[in-house]
Amino acid sequence: MVAPGFNPVASPAYEVAAASAAVDHGAFDKLLKKHVSAQGLVDYKGFKADEQAFDQYLAMLSKNPPAASWSKNDQMAYWINAYNAYTIRLVLDHYPVQSIKDIGSKIKIPFVTTPWAIKFFSIGGEKTSLDNIEHGILRKKFDDPRIHFALVCASISCPRLRNEAFTASELEKQLEDQARDFVNDPTKNKIGKSTAQLSKYFDWYKGDWEKSGQSVAKWVNRYSKTKMSTNAKVGYLDYNWNLNKQ
Repeated sequence: MVAPGFNPVASPAYEVAAASAAVDHGAFDKLLKKHVSAQGLVDYKGFKADEQAFDQYLAMLSKNPPAASWSKNDQMAYWINAYNAYTIRLVLDHYPVQSIKDIGSKIKIPFVTTPWAIKFFSIGGEKTSLDNIEHGILRKKFDDPRIHFALVCASISCPRLRNEAFTASELEKQLEDQARDFVNDPTKNKIGKSTAQLSKYFDWYKGDWEKSGQSVAKWVNRYSKTKMSTNAKVGYLDYNWNLNKQ
């Protein structure tokens, strides 16, 4: 998650051999279908009740980092699922909380001030953080701005958490669906032809949207039912950090 004063993080280097075959996210898929609504709201108490199955899935992720031999889609699906799953784990570790940002105020680690910077889990034997996954791996290695529509920071203004896991075979369809859903959600973006109030995502990650001759307006118009004009007046909505709970 990006916040003012964000500093890029390095890509982790794994200390153990990565799995030769891509992992199965079926266990996470079952939990998401059971505990996440169609609107993307999470039953955290339900996840807590199924903690054993959830932790088994996380342990499997921890022991099986992606290998270079995995397809690009397998690697991306792994990291998106890992980010979303470990975000849920972080909330459960501190539940009940009103906002994931409340966890930041509880941190007693030197130079760590946000929940996204806490190295509270391991991948391939290396302690890592949500920031490592988002900025050190997904943004740095795959250079696909649509990941911002897929990573969910447990807040109301975040994209909808899918009630299914991301998979290599469905990744393109899932990313496109997430993009359309997010851009056309009037609680996250209010888009008109001459004026638009956009999600802070389009401000925080402006550099990502402007790569390769693109722009915020071009990305919005790619998915929006209402098309912005090239000279539309653009502002950004306040971000609602309240927990995305049912």
